[in-house]
Amino acid sequence: MSKAGLTGPLVAAAALIAAVAVPFVFRSEYVLDVLFLIFLYGAMSAAWNIVGGFAGQISFGHAAFLGVGAYTTMILWGEGWSIWATLPIAAALAALFSIIVGVPSFRLRGPYFSIATIGIGEATRLIALNWSKLTGGASGLTAGAGPTPQIQYLTALALCAVAFGVSWWIVRSRFGFALAAIKQDTDAAQTLGVDTTLYKTLALALSAMLVGVAGSIYAMHYLFISPDSVFGFSTAIALVIMPIIGGVGTVWGPLIGAVIYTFVREQFAVKLANADLLAFGLLLIAIVLFEPKGIVGAWESMMRRRAARKALVGAAASG
Repeated sequence: MSKAGLTGPLVAAAALIAAVAVPFVFRSEYVLDVLFLIFLYGAMSAAWNIVGGFAGQISFGHAAFLGVGAYTTMILWGEGWSIWATLPIAAALAALFSIIVGVPSFRLRGPYFSIATIGIGEATRLIALNWSKLTGGASGLTAGAGPTPQIQYLTALALCAVAFGVSWWIVRSRFGFALAAIKQDTDAAQTLGVDTTLYKTLALALSAMLVGVAGSIYAMHYLFISPDSVFGFSTAIALVIMPIIGGVGTVWGPLIGAVIYTFVREQFAVKLANADLLAFGLLLIAIVLFEPKGIVGAWESMMRRRAARKALVGAAASG
């Protein structure tokens, strides 16, 4: 691998080491809580990006996988399970649920698929709301004391690292090339021998596994869940907003979007309730109008223009 190729992994490794050191340096629970949310949202955003960014299948139903993971952990935890033992169960159940709903949903395309995912998410919320014997209904489920803030932070960081490691692998693998072909033209990809339904289902299952584990960590952190808090449409929209802000279909865009999303929410939660929705709406309008590829796309465009100017100056000097 060339020096240029090593730069990205080395920077990522250095950033990961620095992030691991944070809870041993900063004792402020508020700082840890904000960073915890950034990494948790970053992991979920990167997971959504596998389907919505790399495969081009815009889903508004990922909150269903978050809820499946959160309820799996809360129910099993309440039955005496170790909270860590519930994480793989949550991942497996979320993946299984994604296959059950994904196979028929992927028969639809474009906006029809997106509308179907909205219906799936809302139907799952209503089932959880009315299945009170298992989910607690509108009252939700409550747990006792969870792991320390430091352990929660490191768990969210680990999931975020895994999610971005998976994204990095996808863009360099045959699996990622197949998803890119599906995103460009599903019919053409099918003609070239790509089993589009299989690859889309695998992408959704992988995405759901990561979001399911995020749901477990969410339950571990808040110690309370309800159908509206984990299955709510606002949660599903948040998972779409973050990668759009940072850059859909890029590796680092979802994390950048998670940082901005968390910062804006924290600022407006203190100053003006629900004003964050207006801020996100205006930001999305600006991105769609001026830079559809998000912040990462804007940065890449700026770098290309800078390189072009240098090339012109060099050509003029040599001439």
